[in-house]
Amino acid sequence: MLGSRRFLPSISHLAAFEAVARTGSVTAAARELDLTQSAVSRQVSALEEQLGVELFLRERQTMRLTLAGDSYAREIREALRRISSASLNLRANPHGGTLNLAILPTFGTRWLAPRLGRFLAANPGVTINLATRLSPFDFRLDSIDAAIHFGHPHWPGAELTLLMSEHTVPACSPDFLKRYTITGPQDLLAVPLLHLTTRPDAWEQWFAGNGVSFESVHGMLFDQFATAAQAAIAGLGVALLPTFLMQEELRRGDLVAAVDREMESRERYYLAFPRERADYAPLAAFRDWIVAEGGANPAA
Repeated sequence: MLGSRRFLPSISHLAAFEAVARTGSVTAAARELDLTQSAVSRQVSALEEQLGVELFLRERQTMRLTLAGDSYAREIREALRRISSASLNLRANPHGGTLNLAILPTFGTRWLAPRLGRFLAANPGVTINLATRLSPFDFRLDSIDAAIHFGHPHWPGAELTLLMSEHTVPACSPDFLKRYTITGPQDLLAVPLLHLTTRPDAWEQWFAGNGVSFESVHGMLFDQFATAAQAAIAGLGVALLPTFLMQEELRRGDLVAAVDREMESRERYYLAFPRERADYAPLAAFRDWIVAEGGANPAA
């Protein structure tokens, strides 16, 4: 239930305040909102009077946020963004539900996107919006309903549903394999290795799993599998890549196994979502569907 209505300002007052706070100018805010300067000033003053807090320090022709105003502006900006996003989603799909899904880039483009048509065909009233997220976030501060998560089954404030496992293989270009003598796992310690920032210990796990002793592992860093794979294709080094995401490159021969040692990752793919959204119809439908897809198309 909402608190006292007297602490719930009008959208016009909040929009005027946010615009002045962001631009630092009543003139710029008025131009952006298509209002007069006096109208913007009146709305900001009305907001301060309603809240009983001074939001700006007025110095000659300038307005500078107070400490309280700066903190308030950050929260209001996010609230307005979420209201705008919710309104846009409703307009785009007034008769069905909308699912805002955070995806891992390569998993989303290589595995999920080609299959989404089947889900949408089976659930014609649902719209899915995709956004990229590389690491866990606070669902309370974002307009995301669910997220694809790779790692251990831990995400504060969220429930996790297991989707699938994966196998990785050290992959490189055929030309790279000609330039370096690689006969076993230990030989990879002497060649350039490509690392993923979201999996900083992947190579260490692979070497340990293959009984190779090492002091440290260095190499180029990438934030996505797609760029790491392209670097490997270009002959820059060996990348530890999930086989189910790189099937086309491996099939075409753009990438080959530097060493024929596939290894199952310790981590798994999960669908993460806030507990209070568990019964949201579009999310429940998507959860059932993606679990079935993961079982029908196992990564391992």
